[in-house]
Amino acid sequence: MEITKNTQIGELLEKVPEKADILLEAGMHCLGCPASQMETLEEACQVHGIDVEEIVKKLNENA
Repeated sequence: MEITKNTQIGELLEKVPEKADILLEAGMHCLGCPASQMETLEEACQVHGIDVEEIVKKLNENA
């Protein structure tokens, strides 16, 4: 799965749940929140003050 800044968090967690640790380590502790499931990575990063490009790079490493 190619992960982009437009990937929805719900889709990401469904298809590659092992990547949740990367998001948690970055400070996204709201992964279980129903509202976050429809958010894109870009939207979630904006809310949490995280560099989306850095997260996308980490998520795609060792894919």
